[in-house]
Amino acid sequence: MTRSAERRRSVAFLEDGDDRWACFLVTAPVGRDRWHGYFAFRPSHSEVPEDEVRTTEIFVEASEAEIHEKARGLGRPLLRGLLDSALHTSARRGGPTHLRGRFRTLLARDSREIAGTWTDEEAPGEDMERLRSVYESYRLDQVAHLICLVEPDAFEAAVDSILDGERIDFRASDRVQFARMVVDHLERLLPLPDFETWTRDFLEYPDVYRLYAHTLHREGRLP
Repeated sequence: MTRSAERRRSVAFLEDGDDRWACFLVTAPVGRDRWHGYFAFRPSHSEVPEDEVRTTEIFVEASEAEIHEKARGLGRPLLRGLLDSALHTSARRGGPTHLRGRFRTLLARDSREIAGTWTDEEAPGEDMERLRSVYESYRLDQVAHLICLVEPDAFEAAVDSILDGERIDFRASDRVQFARMVVDHLERLLPLPDFETWTRDFLEYPDVYRLYAHTLHREGRLP
């Protein structure tokens, strides 16, 4: 199946732990009277096609419409099973581990939990408690921004060095502890302002900070 001949149709969004995956049905003609199809899954944090995992070609039909019809009959539990299988196959073959993206997902979640939905509301003004929450959120956002600027392979090597060879299992109970160690280490490398300095700047330019947080969290891209 050549990439130039492929057609993609969005099927569903699937949850896998802290990750959210977009599921696509990919079809293409093979010969004059045969169509093949498979499912491809891309994480919500994805920036490059290489992050994608896929099934084998599981549909072989006389027309694209027949593939679509069969795909519509598959329920969400089966799609989740296909995602798990594709992830397992990718890991076994040394495929992408999505470590950088997983960290970005965790940081975005923690940042939102700390600061709430302040970007959708009025700026917190001089409410010191709310300002401290937004400040802590800002510090996490800066770490997330740094991670975005590091190549995936280089980031994995950095995490391996920080944890002295320990591997993070994002399905295990110790993932928060290990992830926190990495984030704390990276945060110490950044020239972040202290709370008082940050507060003066924030109160003067709240809309700049609002746009930054909105772009990073809601649009999923670098400001």
